[in-house]
Amino acid sequence: MSGTSLDGISAAVTRFVESPNGAIAPQLLAFVQRPYDAAFRARLAAALTGATPQEYTRLDFELGARLADAAVAAIAEAGVARADIAAIASHGHTVWHDAPRGTWQFGQPAVIAERTGLPVIADFRVRDVAAGGQGAPLVPIADALLFSAPNAWRALQNLGGIGNVTVVPPAGGDGALASVRAFDTGPGMCVIDGVTRVLKPGTDFDRDGALARTGTAIPAVVDALLEHPYFSAPPPKSTGRELFTPGYIAEFIARCRAAKSSATDGDIVATAVLLTARSMALAFARFVPEPVTEVLLSGGGARNPALSAAIERELAALPASSGSTRRQVRRFDDVIFDGEAKEAVAFGFLGWLHLMGRAGNVRTATGARGPRVLGTYTPA
Repeated sequence: MSGTSLDGISAAVTRFVESPNGAIAPQLLAFVQRPYDAAFRARLAAALTGATPQEYTRLDFELGARLADAAVAAIAEAGVARADIAAIASHGHTVWHDAPRGTWQFGQPAVIAERTGLPVIADFRVRDVAAGGQGAPLVPIADALLFSAPNAWRALQNLGGIGNVTVVPPAGGDGALASVRAFDTGPGMCVIDGVTRVLKPGTDFDRDGALARTGTAIPAVVDALLEHPYFSAPPPKSTGRELFTPGYIAEFIARCRAAKSSATDGDIVATAVLLTARSMALAFARFVPEPVTEVLLSGGGARNPALSAAIERELAALPASSGSTRRQVRRFDDVIFDGEAKEAVAFGFLGWLHLMGRAGNVRTATGARGPRVLGTYTPA
């Protein structure tokens, strides 16, 4: 898959093993990442704000080729024969998401099928949106059936370009899907990365949170931005770069400088970190009444120590009246497997569910009219 962070492609080879009692265990056999070069990243970013039909068509096919190459690399890394691969599940890249009016991901599946000689399952979000849902988040079914804790409520917070959380009851299982709560909390890394790229041209992201840790956040800017209706709107809800545009990044920087005339680059990036952390904590306070005792962080943001520390502080600062409990914040990597692989594995699981004829959406997460088998099938 290619996420909203625009950093590149993640590909995982996963075997799903179902036991007689219905429990499903994922076995991660290989995981590879293929970063985008600066020129291709710039084209993708430009397409999100408007491009020509010619450019959209070419990007669709070019991205399909890159996705295929990443899949081939992952298969080689796993040492699995192509004949043993049931299918390639491809999320592609979201160009525009305007649920429930529509959604658009590209990365042409026919190109993937031609280059790999394998069947492809793609366009996972479309059916849920057509059924009146948000088409996002779709990872919750994997969170509930693959990554739940045995004896406690667990929150799985992904920090890709956008932040999204899934709250799952103990032990998971199909019967627990009705209790799953999931939604997009707001920005993950998109504002942090966007600000960093503007302030430090040629720098893709704030490695290890080094720049943020040189500065001091400006809370007044964050609190003003959190007045946006999205943050108080109840789930089901989803967001994306349609809200956190280049214009939003420019306004963010301007607000920081207006609020603090001596604001350093570190102060501005630290403020972006606080925006992600506080938006997440407020989402927990407002929309997560369940007794969550463990929060697992995954995605690129989980490897940013400044962000992880800010999340811990903001969750600990929630007032007792919110129904919060003491929550241990840990990295997904330290509990299950490489958290960078989690979303690729989750979309692989959606592909597996498609092949089994099982629904892949969670109604409490997306708001769709009912359970739906997700994805479209392109034969080898």
